[in-house]
Amino acid sequence: MSIDKSWFDQMEQRIPHGEVRTRFAPSPTGYMHVGNLRTALYTWLIARHAGGKFLLRIEDTDQGRLVEGAVEVIYATMRRCGLDWDEGPDVGGPVGPYIQTQRRDLYGKYAQLLIDKGYAYRCFCTGERLEQLHRDDPNAKYDRHCLSLTPEEIQDRLDAGQPYVIRQRIPEGTTTFRDAVYGDITVDNAELDDQILIKSDGLPTYNFANVIDDHLMGITHVVRGAEYLSSAPKYNLLYEAFGWDIPTYVHCSSVMFSDPATGTVRKMSKRHGDPSYEDLVAQGYLSQAVVNYVALLGWAPHGDIAEQEFFTMDELVKAFEIGGISKSPSAFDMDKLNYFNAAYLRNLSPEKFVKEAQPWIRQSVKNEAYDAGAIAALLQARCEKLSDIPEKVNFFDALPDYGADLFTNKKSKTNAEVSLAMLEAAVPALEALPQWSQDAIHGALVGLAETLGVKNATLMWPVRIAAAGKAVTPGGAVEICSILGRDETLRRLRLGMEKLS
Repeated sequence: MSIDKSWFDQMEQRIPHGEVRTRFAPSPTGYMHVGNLRTALYTWLIARHAGGKFLLRIEDTDQGRLVEGAVEVIYATMRRCGLDWDEGPDVGGPVGPYIQTQRRDLYGKYAQLLIDKGYAYRCFCTGERLEQLHRDDPNAKYDRHCLSLTPEEIQDRLDAGQPYVIRQRIPEGTTTFRDAVYGDITVDNAELDDQILIKSDGLPTYNFANVIDDHLMGITHVVRGAEYLSSAPKYNLLYEAFGWDIPTYVHCSSVMFSDPATGTVRKMSKRHGDPSYEDLVAQGYLSQAVVNYVALLGWAPHGDIAEQEFFTMDELVKAFEIGGISKSPSAFDMDKLNYFNAAYLRNLSPEKFVKEAQPWIRQSVKNEAYDAGAIAALLQARCEKLSDIPEKVNFFDALPDYGADLFTNKKSKTNAEVSLAMLEAAVPALEALPQWSQDAIHGALVGLAETLGVKNATLMWPVRIAAAGKAVTPGGAVEICSILGRDETLRRLRLGMEKLS
């Protein structure tokens, strides 16, 4: 059942050489978690820093876990995060196809080549037999029962149509592999299992398909989580069995989560309800802020920029070096992300901030008469994330039910009596304005405070409380009154007078 060597030679001739080539190879099994996003980002940065190629490959061989629409989510997430790809399922390339199930005919041939070389074998063991092995010893490795089958016995079973898997034959001795972050690691091969390479349905396992595809696509650097360190010796043995160059391994330490509810730090996991990238966007975080923060989860710049926190994508590309990746786990801290996001929100142009903020403003300010652009101007310096907005501005549509005690403020030197006097003076002054604009309102109220012989705050506090019904508001009395309009402002100020009477 050997395969013509010329076919393998043709596959080798397709492989690009002479450049750094990296790949992000997600499984379409759901949303993009923070750890996945960091892997994608570091992989992209390594390629861009070196002027190489970045590939997107979809690993869909685990058919039981596929989620409908997940591939589109991957595309959309990558684009929103600025991670463009040079080759992939939607753009093509010289070593496609870039979806594993479309490559399924390749893997069996390479598995057969390993069988021919003595580095793999067929295993006909039933599920029941394997379950019994684990019942007898939960930590037991496969006992190599089928390795002793003669060629005749194997052929008889094949002729009888018995299902089988193909297993890697782990040699005796030790395996040493080099990782760019963790250095040289040596493993006793006795600790390794004869892992399955091809499943009984003919599809490859994740580990086998990874090695075949990475080689055939010319991948020079493989970035993945540190949890895959234990699989690296098996990858190494496969590369050596085929006689292929081993790519540079870059294993990244785990992302831990500082749980604000319990104060504990644990490995980040969707099972615990920790946020995915999509969750963070839904919570009002900007993609640029998330990407900037995620870049620093396990990597630090060196030299003159060692203290720098904020990076554009171009700056990250220039600064990113594998040597800056840490072995130590990093903690995903929502407070730190809030800090980054607030800075990014404040640095947006007013026009871009309005565009980002408007959907959130309209969640609670349904009245189109209230200018979303004017409301956004009050918010840009006053929110950490966009989801803060609806609660901050809900008083525009409906005046909250508030108590008269809000009118009392020691700093502004107001109490119920003072506030009533201020509102009684403010209503006719505002009513008499020939035009309703921010400048006109400001001039009228500042002039009135001077006439009354009080500080501006003594007048502005009760006007703002009556207009908004809240102690804390984005913007002051002048801005709020300007947006509300003359009629609604005067109506609310008169309601305030009633509360104080």
